[in-house]
Amino acid sequence: MNSNARLILVTAIIAAALVGGFFLLTPHAREVRVASPSPAATASATPAITFKDAFKKGVHTFSGTVEAPDACASVSAAASVATSTDNPRIILDLSMPATEGLCLELPTPVSFSTTFAASSSLPIEVRVNGALATTTP
Repeated sequence: MNSNARLILVTAIIAAALVGGFFLLTPHAREVRVASPSPAATASATPAITFKDAFKKGVHTFSGTVEAPDACASVSAAASVATSTDNPRIILDLSMPATEGLCLELPTPVSFSTTFAASSSLPIEVRVNGALATTTP
């Protein structure tokens, strides 16, 4: 074998190794992994709520915190009595509108407070943006 043929053979082997390595080591469209959702995204749609009810002279004072998805969130609270059903209850409705613009997406506790006149014997149901929520004392 002359030196010219050896040079062509070595060049072909190196080129084949580079092309083969490229195809083996780069991800193909069918192999691209979809990022799994974060634990916060897979958690329930309603945030964690901690509240207390202070009852004095026929007036409930509801106060507490709700776990907002970001630091720019705001919460408003309103209470009402649901009497249209067989089991009357107090509905504490927390409204947390979506924030717009740039904001630090870090779960943040946001305080709320509201007062409402009702009987002390009625059970309390908490809703966030209309969805039933679970609470911790």
